[in-house]
Amino acid sequence: MTPDTTRAPHSASPLWTIFPLGFATALSLMGDVTLYTVLPTRFADAGIALGIVGVILSINRLIRLITNNAIGWFFDRLPNRRAIFLGSLALGVVTTTMYATSTDLPPLLLARLLWGLAWSGIWVGGNALVLEMAPETERGHWVGIFQMWFFFGSAIASFLGGGLTDAVGYRGALWIGAGISALGALVALIALWWRRAEHRPRIALARARGSLWASVRAISPAMWAAVASQGVNRLAAAGIVSATLGLIVQQTFGAGLQLGAFQIGIASLSGALLGSRTLISLVGAPIAGRMSDRAGGRWKLLVLSLLVGGIGTALLPASHLGVLVFATIVSALAYGATQALSTALVGDLSNKHEYGMNLGFYNTSGDLGSAIGPLVAYAFLPITGLPAIYIGCGAVMLAMAAWALKFHRHAEREM
Repeated sequence: MTPDTTRAPHSASPLWTIFPLGFATALSLMGDVTLYTVLPTRFADAGIALGIVGVILSINRLIRLITNNAIGWFFDRLPNRRAIFLGSLALGVVTTTMYATSTDLPPLLLARLLWGLAWSGIWVGGNALVLEMAPETERGHWVGIFQMWFFFGSAIASFLGGGLTDAVGYRGALWIGAGISALGALVALIALWWRRAEHRPRIALARARGSLWASVRAISPAMWAAVASQGVNRLAAAGIVSATLGLIVQQTFGAGLQLGAFQIGIASLSGALLGSRTLISLVGAPIAGRMSDRAGGRWKLLVLSLLVGGIGTALLPASHLGVLVFATIVSALAYGATQALSTALVGDLSNKHEYGMNLGFYNTSGDLGSAIGPLVAYAFLPITGLPAIYIGCGAVMLAMAAWALKFHRHAEREM
């Protein structure tokens, strides 16, 4: 196997090495997360009807079902892999400026499609670069830190996007968001250009499989389990919970929460819970990654994470404040942990020249889960009610844990 000089030395600090990738990834989310935060109430400022908001907020995920695998295929074959990541960051800045200038549906729809392509390059490419650089004995730690940047960016963009919109208006907030994303892209460009000057990558392109179908046929059962874990994880957290948490808050608190003389409304409570879930996941990802390196059993921790996540998710609709807080904490910790552990497992199960392709499959599974989650939830809501939906979601996570347990036992027998 041809040496990969992009790999960082074992003495390198992951915090410093990953910083430009993580920083740029976090800031690239400004435009996208701002839309998720404010578009449902500021749709008139964007020049669209309320009924179109759902399409605008989901079309970028649907296009990634195609673009993730395409980006992964190119990543495994291009000699300058950093170019995909940097080019995608630049495209992300362009899409945010398009949000700011769009006055009706067609340009906004085009911008969301382009953002889906850009995020495929940022997320698939960024994770693949981290897997390349990480020492094998510290892979979970490195991946966990990179995942932490994603959760950090999501949380900060939620608060900044909403606050800036109130302060300077819809378009002003998006222009500022584009500037923030451009700053992240510039930091990544400078850092990666400097590293390229010191470490000229030599990449074994010839061994990459020639077709997408050949790559699909070659995926092992263990890889399918890692990929499916992220699909189930995103189905629960980014799909069902994110789309229906406001209904749980309304069911639990009615018109709002009274704290002394202050009345906290449902929207504020829902936003606070969603934001807190993201921040808790930020903590769970690096801790789980580091523990998996030390324990030497990523499958075991993945099983535990899915079990905890399934139980926490099933408990979320309980109409009791204490149970809601407990379920929010444990399910969010499990969400971050599962994402970090399953990403690291993709690295464990891949050859270096297949990182891009396998991460493409992996992220497609996650996007599929997050895309169908709201559809499933609202289709069953009038029939079963919220508790049954969440219990069913928890049961799916427990079934996924049982599948992952099979590979944990297999790994133990090989030790």
